[in-house]
Amino acid sequence: MQLNGHQISEPAAPRSRRSPSLQRRAHQLIPGGCHTYAKGDDQYPVLAPAFIARGSGCRVWAADGRQFIEYGMGNRAVGLGHAYPAVVEAVQRELLRGSNFTRPSPIEVACAETFLDLVDGAEMVKFCSDGSDATSAAIRLARAYTGRDLIACCADHPFFSTDDWFIGTTPMNAGVPEAVRQLTVTFRYNDIAGVEALFDQYPARIAALILEPARADDPPAGYLQALQRLCHANGALLILDEMITGFRWDNGGAQKVYGIRPDLATFGKALANGFSVSALAGRRELMRLGGLDHDRPRVFLLSTTHGAETHALAAAIATMDVYRREGVIEHLHRQGVRLRQEVEEVVRRHGLTEFVKIIGRPCCLSYATLGPDGQPSQAFRTLFLQETIRRGVLMPSLVVSYSHGDAEIDLTVAAIDGALGVYRRALEEGVERHLVGPPSQTVYRRYNHAEAAPVVAPAASNEMAARQ
Repeated sequence: MQLNGHQISEPAAPRSRRSPSLQRRAHQLIPGGCHTYAKGDDQYPVLAPAFIARGSGCRVWAADGRQFIEYGMGNRAVGLGHAYPAVVEAVQRELLRGSNFTRPSPIEVACAETFLDLVDGAEMVKFCSDGSDATSAAIRLARAYTGRDLIACCADHPFFSTDDWFIGTTPMNAGVPEAVRQLTVTFRYNDIAGVEALFDQYPARIAALILEPARADDPPAGYLQALQRLCHANGALLILDEMITGFRWDNGGAQKVYGIRPDLATFGKALANGFSVSALAGRRELMRLGGLDHDRPRVFLLSTTHGAETHALAAAIATMDVYRREGVIEHLHRQGVRLRQEVEEVVRRHGLTEFVKIIGRPCCLSYATLGPDGQPSQAFRTLFLQETIRRGVLMPSLVVSYSHGDAEIDLTVAAIDGALGVYRRALEEGVERHLVGPPSQTVYRRYNHAEAAPVVAPAASNEMAARQ
């Protein structure tokens, strides 16, 4: 069939494309079969590509040869597009000079200057290679500066770090000592009264609050400012995690959009278009505690062998240059608005407005899938993914990149149209009749399977788990 002049292929008959031999080998060699839980087999339907072999722009090719329009974009890390020429060329040039030395490289200063020129509220920056290191460094710095131990993180935001201070707050907290778990408390987004109660409950004990500036909706006017005032009145710092919002909401981050200068902020993901660069930035008074020009106790603030690899910093500089020159943010918002409007129209046409919802800022869209009872459903999410994958679109989210053009939006809307027809029938006939394989699962779960919660002595627990 055709849509707006584009040929749309009909979905193929269901069959597994999981590359079973390679998958088995991956799970034998790598815990979970991959290096990011969000990319795991338990997060996708059976018909999903098991491995991505290459990407170009907003398209990827699976190891089995199938081609997809992609909206995951490396878990939002690829803002410009896969193998974006300006970034690849900058990396290639820098690699010819070497990638890691025994003393700093001049490109570290150049990258810091470029970054601080974009992020107005930051006075110093330190780079590392992943977001978890950046947020954990912010936590350590806040504790050192305030002399306090407790951290408060937003319970409505799903991920801050792989380190114990955060993972201890999740159901997947095996291996995190109870004493460490007690050092992090939580609060709800847009609940000033709840934060006030926290400060009352733990007087002079909370070092910092950490949260994302926004997720699905913009914060109410003045909320972030009120939160910062409350922190400062109680001797605590405000840390904004801009891993997702940075270089999507604005070149200067969501903090620029919402008119706030946090004490500390962390950036990553789209900062280097998929290369391993993240950043901790903030006020000089705080950041200098990790330096050499003070007489306070020294803070071990981000000292990583690969935290300033020259080719990765070259990727960051090239990425930031494209953002400044070419109106990337405007494109992300424009394409996101169009995608949202057209998908919501298709949802209405199928009579599914109570079951499929498009949420988020246009530059960072996601979707909610609800079952017949009106509650979020992993089974229906899996079905929706399954049916869009069958139609050539890989969309764990609806996050656009600079490479998503109008043709890709047209093809995506057509794929969603076909998938929603199946969704409609599944609501009437039962999702199990249309789902190939088991539903996907949430990452944060205590056991791999719900039934695998053994009531056994601790010494037997590992053996029991190993058999399941």
